[in-house]
Amino acid sequence: MGSPHDLPDVSLLTISILGGTGPQGRGLGRRLAMAGNQVVLGSRSAERAQDAAAQLSAAGLSVTGADNSAAAAQGDIVIVAVPWEGHGELLVSLRAELAGKIVVDCVNPLGFDKGGAFVLAVPEGSAAQQAATLLPDSTVVAAFHHVSAVLLADETVDALDTDILVLGDDRHATDTVQALAARISGMRGVYAGKLRNAASVEGLTANLISVNRRYKAHAGLRVTDV
Repeated sequence: MGSPHDLPDVSLLTISILGGTGPQGRGLGRRLAMAGNQVVLGSRSAERAQDAAAQLSAAGLSVTGADNSAAAAQGDIVIVAVPWEGHGELLVSLRAELAGKIVVDCVNPLGFDKGGAFVLAVPEGSAAQQAATLLPDSTVVAAFHHVSAVLLADETVDALDTDILVLGDDRHATDTVQALAARISGMRGVYAGKLRNAASVEGLTANLISVNRRYKAHAGLRVTDV
């Protein structure tokens, strides 16, 4: 894992978030804008994205809103934070806009029933691997799966006590996403393997949901001895 001293400088990059009006996307956008990055919230509805951005801009943050296509085109790095049900269809439609970019997939393919959250089977192996298959001209990295949307949005929480597991097949791309995670106060990006191992990281979200339900918490992860 690269140390914070040898990770790339990502402070001037524009970060676009597809699904940026949802709790996770909006929360990540808020925290990255607080860290000083320009953020573009994307949504199926440009108006909804602009409304969400205006609320964050009112707090002095550099955030704009656009439809998902325009947001994808504007971002230097694009985070995918859409519901699993629309994941593949959206990425196919944005293949041209996402070409040549680092695409960070934080989607968790989960189902829910009376027993709680459970992992859904994905033909490609994981949401991140599906993204890589559908976006052959992009560099896909898996990250930001286990961050509490509640804590991201909570104005009383100054720092998030969590590590971000970062997976991918391109060292520069994973270093870049580790650096992006480190922009958020309290976070650290930890390299966690190749993209083929993303399924276990995505699926671990189901376990964390069970932890949170039992203990009425917003649990995250810390990696020891690193």
